[in-house]
Amino acid sequence: MWQTMMSKIAPRNKSGEYLRPSSQFRNSISAQTNSLYPAATGRYHLYVGLSCPWAHRTLILRTLKGLEDAISVTVVVPSAIAGGWIFDEPELDCASLAQLYQLAQPGYSGRATVPVLWDKQTNTIVNNESSEIIVMLNSEFNEFAGNPTLNLYPEALKEKIDSWNEKVYHSVNNGVYRCGFAQTQQAYNLAIDELFTTLDEIEAVLDTNRYLCGNNLTLADVRLFTTLFRFDVAYYGIFKCNRRRIQDYPNLGAYLRDIYQLPGVADTCNLESVKQDYYGNLFPLNPGGIIPSGPDMSYLLTPHDRDRIG
Repeated sequence: MWQTMMSKIAPRNKSGEYLRPSSQFRNSISAQTNSLYPAATGRYHLYVGLSCPWAHRTLILRTLKGLEDAISVTVVVPSAIAGGWIFDEPELDCASLAQLYQLAQPGYSGRATVPVLWDKQTNTIVNNESSEIIVMLNSEFNEFAGNPTLNLYPEALKEKIDSWNEKVYHSVNNGVYRCGFAQTQQAYNLAIDELFTTLDEIEAVLDTNRYLCGNNLTLADVRLFTTLFRFDVAYYGIFKCNRRRIQDYPNLGAYLRDIYQLPGVADTCNLESVKQDYYGNLFPLNPGGIIPSGPDMSYLLTPHDRDRIG
């Protein structure tokens, strides 16, 4: 029965390892006016879930770049009854995100995931791959941005950023899900070893670097941060990533606080939604649906002292 339930939320291979399906909508917005989806203010809309680390990336970029007036946002919530993300109030005559996907592509039968970058002019999904959306938000909307000079993906660091992104995605971002959704002991052991090997490597790098690629924040840090923020709250417990907490690492813990305390970032973070959605909606992992009272995350506001590096 457990394996049947898990198969609905976590496709697996023969070894019991979680296999994350690929995103299906991969078009791009460009600052070039002759493109299919030209950058504009008021045309594009984000659909996000506050508990989702992938969607959280897009909220952080929107905030750091000062794009709040240019790109609107709707927050969707997960429903165990509906089996997916739903709207508090219907939008475009849709009650669920699955219906919105159907509106964009009639007959669509894949997963309806967040984030969604929506084009209000053509009523369709431009992109639902977070790693690509944040690149667009970083570079293509500068004309409408409150902070246009901020560049989190500079040309000189792209190779290094991409290298970190690949490593962190496999072992950490998706690694925590590979731990939590593992359906054999062998699959779990492999994922947990890779997760903490990479966290230990990052801890060592942060001993001499303020951020992953040096002394300036990049997209690699944003992508890592959204997993670290959820780690002690959710992944440590419900996903069995319990060898160590992030706050137990001297450098990683301070690094997490450093990014959390950047202007506007904390406003994109919702601890209660994280606890509610992970513990309340992943029935196969937490059948009773009991939401834990802790942990105390007030340490996120304590001094980080990371500015002494570099």
